[in-house]
Amino acid sequence: MDRAPPNIFSRHQATAKWARSRSRQRQPDAADYIVETIAGDLIERLDFMRFEPKNSLVVGDSSGTLPDWLRSKGSAGHVGLLGEFEEEQPGPREMFDLIVHLLGLGHVNDLPGALVHARNALTKGGLFVAAFPGAGSLATLRAIMLEADGDRPAARMHPLVDSQAATGLLQRAGFARQVVDSFPIKVRYPSITRMISDLRDQGLTRSLTSTVPPLTRASLLRAEEAFDALRDDQGKVTETFEILVLTGWRD
Repeated sequence: MDRAPPNIFSRHQATAKWARSRSRQRQPDAADYIVETIAGDLIERLDFMRFEPKNSLVVGDSSGTLPDWLRSKGSAGHVGLLGEFEEEQPGPREMFDLIVHLLGLGHVNDLPGALVHARNALTKGGLFVAAFPGAGSLATLRAIMLEADGDRPAARMHPLVDSQAATGLLQRAGFARQVVDSFPIKVRYPSITRMISDLRDQGLTRSLTSTVPPLTRASLLRAEEAFDALRDDQGKVTETFEILVLTGWRD
């Protein structure tokens, strides 16, 4: 009998943070470069493959870029909202010839199960694509948070999937022609406050079940000092989001 997956992520917290992100996205100056970049990359991939689905599902594209593009190609587009779409629960079988997940699959407990459910929802010959920050992402912020916590580091950052694990998960879920690759998004920030605000705008903040102590004033001061020590000659700090892209087909 398969054991239940470990309860690492809080569904309640994840739902709340994605809802907050959508609310923040209504502000004219909200950061949306992660989703916009991923959506643009996936459009290029689909266009290169000349894949024109008749019935598609896109989960997590708050920008609407990818669903709009698919509709312009004649696809009957369906949209799922992060925090409301049940990635870890079975859905309709063999309904879609394209399923795309942006961001959300990096924040679920039962990723193997979510991939199985996605495959089952595909028609034969259907295509599955997921993209989310993987191993190597936010290394700068991780280092800053370790400095901030001092002698008592807390689990403030999410565990991340690497390409080898992602390939194995696609194989385990029964996908054919699995391809896993990645690309970096590099962003330069003027302050750690701006960095955290951008992460909140895009729903990329913490949703772990484990609790952590709040950052004290002394911790925040250490975080700012660690950030300042990394500034380049233009006064900015570069952070990297390593976007992992999982692609698989259903035979």
